[in-house]
Amino acid sequence: MPQAYETAPRLDDEEDEEKIKGQQSIPVDKHLFEARTVMVIGQVSMEMARDVTQRLLALAHVSKDPINVIVSSPGGHVESGDMIHDTIRFIDAPVNILGMGWVASAGALIYVSVPKERRYCTPNTRFLLHQPSGGAGGAATDIEIQAREILKMRDRLNKIFSEATGQPIERIAKDTDRDYWMGPDEAVEYGLVGKIVSSASEIG
Repeated sequence: MPQAYETAPRLDDEEDEEKIKGQQSIPVDKHLFEARTVMVIGQVSMEMARDVTQRLLALAHVSKDPINVIVSSPGGHVESGDMIHDTIRFIDAPVNILGMGWVASAGALIYVSVPKERRYCTPNTRFLLHQPSGGAGGAATDIEIQAREILKMRDRLNKIFSEATGQPIERIAKDTDRDYWMGPDEAVEYGLVGKIVSSASEIG
């Protein structure tokens, strides 16, 4: 008897699968839009920044009612985090941010885009602050330029977190020299979180 083997799916099958997934997500997106809720979930990237900022701008155009942003992210591309951070501060509609799961690195940068009284988290959220890192490579002069830019980025982020938490910039620089983890109570004491919540009714 000939040995059975699997064939690679046809391109049409893959396209149909993607189309079905897209159609399934339409009701969810519709309900989230009506609820004025935006999800920032997973790795921060240019693709995420484009999607999130489009949603924020669209919601702000429709109404000036508050927007709820849920953040659960390990971080990622800092400049993409900057884009989301700046868009939240740019739009006219007020934004509430809810941290869930973990809020780390560029995710924390997005999290502090709103005033402390609008920063919430659930009881099991963890926070991570640390200085930016980069894989410098190439010619010596290029490595020097990259290292200088990383230091400038570090100083800029330290200033943002200092202003957001009320901590002296020296404390931020010391704490972020290594990975600095905080639970919800520690994050409240640090000035990162405004309120720990267990239900949606506690937001706003």
